[in-house]
Amino acid sequence: MTMADKVNPLNFALIGAAGFVAPRHLKAIKETGNRLVAALDPYDGVGIMDSYFPEADFFTETERFDRHLDKLRRSGGKGKSNLKVDYVSICSPNYLHDAHIRLALRNDANAICEKPIVLNPWNIDALKVIEKENGKRVSTILQLRLHPVISALREQVRKQPATKPYDIDLTYITSRGNWYHHSWKGDNAKSGGVATNIGVHFFDMLIWIFGGVKENMVHLLGPDKAAGFLRLQNANIRWYLSIDYNDIPAPQKRAGKRTFRTLAINGEAVEFSEGFTDLHTVSYAGILKGKGFGLNDARPSIELVHGIRTAQPVGLKGDYHPFLKKR
Repeated sequence: MTMADKVNPLNFALIGAAGFVAPRHLKAIKETGNRLVAALDPYDGVGIMDSYFPEADFFTETERFDRHLDKLRRSGGKGKSNLKVDYVSICSPNYLHDAHIRLALRNDANAICEKPIVLNPWNIDALKVIEKENGKRVSTILQLRLHPVISALREQVRKQPATKPYDIDLTYITSRGNWYHHSWKGDNAKSGGVATNIGVHFFDMLIWIFGGVKENMVHLLGPDKAAGFLRLQNANIRWYLSIDYNDIPAPQKRAGKRTFRTLAINGEAVEFSEGFTDLHTVSYAGILKGKGFGLNDARPSIELVHGIRTAQPVGLKGDYHPFLKKR
């Protein structure tokens, strides 16, 4: 769907327009037939907006952006000049999500926030109160739930319950350079650490498929990698997450790869590397129909990653991931 196809497009604002994930949100807003009226980022290198919404107002200061949304809200929202914001899309650093969701709700707009929706479980409790007070909805992007392969796997598990828990190995290595540790992503207080920053969507996916957390053991917790064991309702999971290039297996290094991802269930690999291109657009389409994922959907994975980063690692005890044997 394009703008021309939609008689009454909804108005969006975007926080974090210069971020890595922002283009996916810009594309989703465009492809669902809506329009961006305002954007915010302290960094002004946002030329990507020219490909989608060059007419949108742009701000580098939160205070002026907030004031602008308030003015649009107070304009009455009537007629062809209606620019009152209906949704605020949030692509800012993790530690700012809570504040930016509140900004959206305060301006009488719904919020669509990237994962992790917040860093701490108690932030969800507070947002639920504000959500109820304002009558607006907070949604998050959990696009792995919409991946055809993952959806099919969940249906298979639900229709054919195993006689014993599934044995799963999750390995995700996505190399990052030295810049990472000097950015907000390298600050645990701002990103939540490796398990939160690169792992939260995998944990959400696994809980969604295999049920709630019964046991959470952390074997390794460092600035560039983490590993542990999860016992879910229907699965035992050894997991390993890393941003260290040295963890990339030799065959992938020889092929020039800087990322390695595998999900093995009972020894069989599940391939879901493809099919990610349009999942943000699919997510937006669902949210706009009232079928998105909200605060309660996000809670289990937020509780889990909070538990991981506050855990005391036990070392090489119990059932640990094979990659830890290399250390």
